[in-house]
Amino acid sequence: VQLQASGGGLVQAGGSLRLSCAASGGTFSSYSMGWFRQAPGKEREFVAAITWGGGSSYYADSVKGRFTISRDNAKKTVYLQMNSLKPEDTADYYCAAKNGFRSTWSVEYSYWGQGTQVTVSS
Repeated sequence: VQLQASGGGLVQAGGSLRLSCAASGGTFSSYSMGWFRQAPGKEREFVAAITWGGGSSYYADSVKGRFTISRDNAKKTVYLQMNSLKPEDTADYYCAAKNGFRSTWSVEYSYWGQGTQVTVSS
């Protein structure tokens, strides 16, 4: 499956952005999907994940209550709605797909999109 992330940009602290990740090829509805991010000079970290049917999701503590992951299997797209953004949310955001249940471990994801940059100004 090929993944294409979009929706990043520059936003002021407290603002919102919605990232999208469109899939092509493969059977999107069979994959659990995850969002990860990597800030300059830091390791890639887990943000959120959702199971193939959308019935179960999980969030990093740092984004819980502010970010929402969702998916539309008919559109083969997963979303990350980001509200109340903070400067520390600044990073390149990546979507990823895996077989089986959702995971917080990046090594378990087989397919990755290119990053979309999110910059939050203070």
